[in-house]
Amino acid sequence: MRNSGDMNGILFFGFGFCATHLAPLLAAEGFALKATCRDDEKAALLEAQGVTPIMLDGAPLQTDALAGIDHILLSAAPNETGDPALPLLQDALALSAARMKWLGYLSTTGVYGDHAGAWIDEETPRGKVGARGRRRVDAEAAWRALADALDLPLHYFRLAGIYGPGRNQLASLKRGAARRIEKPDQVFSRIHVADIAQILRASMAQPNAGRAYSVCDDEAAPPQDVVTYAAQLMGVEPPPLIPFEAADLSPMAQSFYADNKRIKNDRIKQELGVTLAYPTYREGLKALYDAAEF
Repeated sequence: MRNSGDMNGILFFGFGFCATHLAPLLAAEGFALKATCRDDEKAALLEAQGVTPIMLDGAPLQTDALAGIDHILLSAAPNETGDPALPLLQDALALSAARMKWLGYLSTTGVYGDHAGAWIDEETPRGKVGARGRRRVDAEAAWRALADALDLPLHYFRLAGIYGPGRNQLASLKRGAARRIEKPDQVFSRIHVADIAQILRASMAQPNAGRAYSVCDDEAAPPQDVVTYAAQLMGVEPPPLIPFEAADLSPMAQSFYADNKRIKNDRIKQELGVTLAYPTYREGLKALYDAAEF
């Protein structure tokens, strides 16, 4: 039987943008915080934030790395050889699975593939998936196999384009790096990092093992419209429109434009009871502008 005690400790496998916004919420509730890192500089930064660093050296984590841990957030991106966290965690998890209350895997909406702009949800059959999306599909499957084998309460969070303080179109405009690329009928979904944090916290409060969630706001929008709105907030001229064919995008950027879909977010609202703080990019960018977080 799974332990239902009040241990409340979390390991962040990868302490990135999402983790830095979730960690303070958990710390305020008394969670013990641990996070993996690979160098002394990052370890010092973690300690300064009240997070115990777990140094990665390429070897599987020892069982004591999970001492006091009953929640795990997995945010390491897969590479050509697969998911980097799974081989480092599986042995320790095998010995501590019974006390785990919640594991979250941060995936992407790229696993849904292309749907030619149609509305989809978590149950829509997968469209054509590119190489990056396929790596995520494979990583989800690998974690699902381990979760089934060890009876782990694993959840999948398929994140749309993430923005927030220091990572938004306002910041891109300020740096002179924003571009308005126009591809007819192309839309993207996005999500503010503060809403990601509250969605993860809501799932931790009411686990539903094996469940997948689309993590996006209410409005899929053309990317050039987001830049235009950011420019309006800043009182500057938006960059000129560039046709997609003339944009000279990197292979990675081109891969984003290969997928076109509108993603429903009903499940995070209905099952987790989440009310988005930033239901569209307009509320999100306006708040960032007002707080000068760009």
